[in-house]
Amino acid sequence: MALVKLVYRLTAKFPATEAFGLTSQMRRAAVSVPANIAEGVARAGPKERLHFLSIARGSLNELDTYAVLAKELEYVADVVDVSELIDRVFALLSGFIAAERKRSADK
Repeated sequence: MALVKLVYRLTAKFPATEAFGLTSQMRRAAVSVPANIAEGVARAGPKERLHFLSIARGSLNELDTYAVLAKELEYVADVVDVSELIDRVFALLSGFIAAERKRSADK
């Protein structure tokens, strides 16, 4: 949830013209990460869990791209905090996916 809060604070500073563009896209991608993790964990089968966890990881990649774009468009001076948090969440999520795959294969 820390990533979602950080993205909301960051995008609050974007130009009003981006309300339905980059602001909306970044917020949607950020919210998608914990939402898909939660949905995946709630699923009974490993295939479904992995599907939603993979969607969450894809949303992280999407968010990282948007963060770079925000910097390129000079909407923010630096995206180091966001990028570092994305990297940490990505590593944790990748570990979770690997463990789920191993657990699924061991059955």
